[in-house]
Amino acid sequence: MPSVVHINKNDNVAVAVHPLAKGDAFTIEGVNYTAQQDIPQGHKIALVDIAAETPILKYGYPIGTAKQDIPAGMWVHTHNTKTALGETAEYSYNPNITPLPPQPPATFNGYLREDGRAAVRNELWILPTVGCVNDICTRLATENANLAAEFGLDGIYAFPHPYGCSQMGDDHETTREILADLARHPNAGGVLVVGLGCENNTLDGFKTELASWNDEQTKFMLCQAEEDEFVTGSNLLKQLAEYAGRFKRTPLPASKLVVGMKCGGSDGLSGITANAAVGAFSDLLVAQGGSSILTEVPEMFGAEEMLMNRCVSPEIYQKTVDMVNGFKDYFVSHGQVVYENPSPGNKDGGITTLEDKSLGCVQKGGFAPISDVIAYGETVKTPGLTLLSGPGNDLVSTTALTAAGAHIILFTTGRGTPFGAPAVTVKVASNSQLYNHKRNWIDFDAGTIVEGETVAHAGQRMLDYVLQVASGEATKAEQNNYRGIAIFKDGVTL
Repeated sequence: MPSVVHINKNDNVAVAVHPLAKGDAFTIEGVNYTAQQDIPQGHKIALVDIAAETPILKYGYPIGTAKQDIPAGMWVHTHNTKTALGETAEYSYNPNITPLPPQPPATFNGYLREDGRAAVRNELWILPTVGCVNDICTRLATENANLAAEFGLDGIYAFPHPYGCSQMGDDHETTREILADLARHPNAGGVLVVGLGCENNTLDGFKTELASWNDEQTKFMLCQAEEDEFVTGSNLLKQLAEYAGRFKRTPLPASKLVVGMKCGGSDGLSGITANAAVGAFSDLLVAQGGSSILTEVPEMFGAEEMLMNRCVSPEIYQKTVDMVNGFKDYFVSHGQVVYENPSPGNKDGGITTLEDKSLGCVQKGGFAPISDVIAYGETVKTPGLTLLSGPGNDLVSTTALTAAGAHIILFTTGRGTPFGAPAVTVKVASNSQLYNHKRNWIDFDAGTIVEGETVAHAGQRMLDYVLQVASGEATKAEQNNYRGIAIFKDGVTL
């Protein structure tokens, strides 16, 4: 195993694959180097003397500037590096679009819905219109869990949240929109929408947002109108289970898959291993005619131009610019700087600045052309790589990816995290130590890349695994029954 990874030939730093001790020697392309101090795993070491106020290069791009002179062999991190980001930036469209090579057709065993969409799970989902009925929904899911085995379903899940009342304007509309997206999600073979009766998010208003539905697939219950909401709710769930139970797995083309991509608890190896493998997977899926979704706009800051120049048209480019600037305006309007990131855990893992984090984050997008940009709460309309406007928060962004239509979410992590989204959630470790330490959380080891596996091979291995998951193999989050949602909030609570 190599001691360090030199990502780009123009980089003036390398990344420690495992901890380096002072005096440890290593070689890059025939040149010998020596660590002049201890370097933690995932952290950066200077390969040349870096003068104060000059750029530090990683992934071939600046990740910040040196606060002071940094001699070769020294640790490069927050103590001697600062961000170069500001609240504004000028952009220009310089297309750099690389066609993807064709791939042999792949298939998975999924469910074909009546509207022609595919599903990778056949579940019953219970959606509260307001937080006041959360416990009712959770109890209904628990007390009717036997329906899954009785009718051959993949599970029954409730998705509590704190909203649906005392919200105004955009927040109220956002809550309805996200819940309606979930009600339309193909993985939900049946949906029970549960209201209270006095909330802002009334069932009538929710039905207006939903616009149309299949009465066999979607049922509604107003708790204040029922003498015993558990009797009524259980009867409705049984009707939904009878309907959903008609669907059986059948071979479907991979082109029908929609996969979301997310990172959280990242470390200094994430952009080199896990995110790079997801990027290779995304390219393979897009080449099949499938769809992948990249979100976390604040974690594109500093790397956005890599994405902008892959937009398929000036119109999509402008939508990308508007998305990025819109999120910067959101930060500024709340009195926050755009570069208040990375997190303490990210820094412990070797990520120094937001540029460092962002350049690693966007590796999940691979090299595919960007075919569309959608707003938070919108669903994927165009095959290929889509950018989704949304924050970096793990639960909020995975909920947004699910609402956008993702069947499966690939969640990369260098530190580890247990939660699951409503969509099937696959945890991808950036380092093998995490994979071996938290086998009850982690599904896929991408740390093998620094041990000699190529990114391309890891991407193919990930595609093979995703097809198995799409065909029914349970992820660790599913085995642990970890599911949850979080809805973006921006305004006043009454």
